[in-house]
Amino acid sequence: MTEFLLGAALFVLATVALGLVRILRGPEDADRMLAAQLLGTGGVASLLLLGVANGVNAVGDLALLLALLAAFASVAFVTGAKRPRPTAPIREPDRDDP
Repeated sequence: MTEFLLGAALFVLATVALGLVRILRGPEDADRMLAAQLLGTGGVASLLLLGVANGVNAVGDLALLLALLAAFASVAFVTGAKRPRPTAPIREPDRDDP
């Protein structure tokens, strides 16, 4: 059973690695945020699988902390996305400029 759990954790970590590619290449901010959510979810899943496979109960607390941080990151993204981005004022050319 331990080998199965370790294999499942390895599969989840491989999926998370593919999510890292999406963060780096994501065409829009929403794609990057979804990939970051995948990192949080995959990190929680792999931590829980590794904790059960090795018999370490404290890993569950670390997984809960990672899930909380991922939730805060998504809330910060949504609140930042609602704000309008400041734009630089367009300077009109002076009549004396060549």
